Amino acid sequence: MTDTQPADLVFGTNLVAMVTPMDADGTISETGIANLVEHLVTTGCDGIVVNGTTGESPTLTEAETAHLIRTVTTLVDGRARVIAGVGTNDTVSSIRRACEAEGAGADGLLLVSPYYSKPTQAGLIAHCRAVADATELPVILYDIPGRTGIAFAESTLIELAAHPRIRAVKDAKGDMYEAMSIMDKTELAYYCGIDELNLPYLACGATGVLSVVGNIVADRNAELIRAVGVGDLAAARKIHNELGPLTDAVMRTSSGAIMAKAALAELGVIPHATVRLPLVESPSEDLRRLTDALATVAVTV
Repeated sequence: MTDTQPADLVFGTNLVAMVTPMDADGTISETGIANLVEHLVTTGCDGIVVNGTTGESPTLTEAETAHLIRTVTTLVDGRARVIAGVGTNDTVSSIRRACEAEGAGADGLLLVSPYYSKPTQAGLIAHCRAVADATELPVILYDIPGRTGIAFAESTLIELAAHPRIRAVKDAKGDMYEAMSIMDKTELAYYCGIDELNLPYLACGATGVLSVVGNIVADRNAELIRAVGVGDLAAARKIHNELGPLTDAVMRTSSGAIMAKAALAELGVIPHATVRLPLVESPSEDLRRLTDALATVAVTV
């Protein structure tokens, strides 16, 4: 892999923010990881993001994260890229995690803006450059101000695009006009990080998606990406609308991580829907909505 490769070859196009399977006691489930990785790869996912928000990264220890990356990389065996979430609100810690991810075999890094600390844009630039300088791995910046309290400004993203290893943005901000402007002014690839907006982002030039719902229907996301790629927007709209009930149930009830785990447990891919506090499993009314959506979308494994 070289820094000049296009983003679809570096990271893939159909990326999934993988949940972290757990047993009933809250420990990481090795069986669940193996089953889920195989499910994702065989349903068309070509990039797996571990230790992201959906993977409950704030509750994972550094040892668990390194083990997870190493395990997923071994199980994938070159069939998909493995991107490791390494961002924290401490630059030194983020650098250490980035180096550990490289040592564990990751193909790339996902770097979220520092949450809670709310640095200035100058501090954000310095943070991202320091992490990107620490390894030889390509970096996806993760712009999700609703969770972090700080957005990447357009000028910041344009400045960071000059770094040879900062190659892409996972956009969960939802400003498509800004995204199109940045894509026009830089070589940054964009990945939609809001499942409800996968179709419009792809239509506006995004390289791919980085999806929570993809834990369940990576195959349908692959169909959506292909349809937009060949210019068949009617087919793309049909896929988008068919996925609507499931997207609603997963993304617009309690939490994407909670509901994606519940769906995977119901489908038998992972053994339990267990999440770690402060997350709690969904109430029965949300689960009924999820079950109905799985039936409507005709999801099977």
